[in-house]
Amino acid sequence: MEERNGVVTFAGKPATLLGPEIKVGDQAPDFTVVDNGLNAKTLKDFEGVKLISVVPSLDTPVCDAQTRRFNEEAAKLNATVLTISADLPFAQKRWCGAAGIDKVVTLSDYQTMSFGSAYGTYLKDLRLEARAIFVVNSKNEVTYVEYVKEVTDHPDYEKAIEAVKAAQ
Repeated sequence: MEERNGVVTFAGKPATLLGPEIKVGDQAPDFTVVDNGLNAKTLKDFEGVKLISVVPSLDTPVCDAQTRRFNEEAAKLNATVLTISADLPFAQKRWCGAAGIDKVVTLSDYQTMSFGSAYGTYLKDLRLEARAIFVVNSKNEVTYVEYVKEVTDHPDYEKAIEAVKAAQ
């Protein structure tokens, strides 16, 4: 599997990403993750425009804020909003219930890191996801990519939202 160094830092320390760098214009790679009911989900399970919000763990302040922000925006967007992390599905379900998250689909990559390996967000040394945003149109073409340089920083919410609107 491809290793990429110098792309991101985690708490100021250089981190190694596993998987390819996804670019605008690429066909979105398939993946297998699990939903909160432990059911396998792939890219094909989600039609139309997709905003894929990738976070290290919902139980951290920036990931919490990122997921809440996209949950608020989801009602205004004509898109499916997916949040992917390596958190256990049980933890995702508990967190969503406690946070009142009801418009974002949370998916777990904990079993095989299939998503992280396919999208180049797999943090090798931590076995977590790096923070990233992908917008995928209805033809499953990638129209927007942001690998957040410092994993503990926020993504550019406005650019991601505009990218979703442009992908319609």
